[in-house]
Amino acid sequence: MARWLAERFPERKSSIERMRGELDRWFDNFIEGFFSDWGLTPTTTAWSPRVEMFDKGDSIVVNAELPGIDPKDVDIKVTSDAVTIRGETKREEEVKDEDYYRCERFYGTFTRTIPLPVNIDTGKVKASYKKGILKLTLPKVEEEKEKSVKIEVEEEK
Repeated sequence: MARWLAERFPERKSSIERMRGELDRWFDNFIEGFFSDWGLTPTTTAWSPRVEMFDKGDSIVVNAELPGIDPKDVDIKVTSDAVTIRGETKREEEVKDEDYYRCERFYGTFTRTIPLPVNIDTGKVKASYKKGILKLTLPKVEEEKEKSVKIEVEEEK
């Protein structure tokens, strides 16, 4: 729906994307709270890393929270219009469910696909990982400048 609105109203695209991000965040928090209130461990729910995305002029930057995850266990797929981050969080030690007083951490595989507002040059993408934050720098595709061509018109004889 947000993509449809953004395509129909390009001047409102950033507002619509912000609204979608806020709704996603609100829904994620609601689901987390719902399962915690019922005493269910979050291992029964899917999760995805929280992200922030912003424009740096010639590139888009995406920061994703991946605390405690070995960067070698993260798979990143970049297309010209989306980024997909996949990985897995693993328990460091096995604890029986009945021994828990509280468990608010998420374990298991995750996938997060982030649609991009502009086309990206996939050959120049850079990734770094520091203190649990994955940083992707996604250079924008340089738009071709309009070319004008002089056409010579010959008169027919």
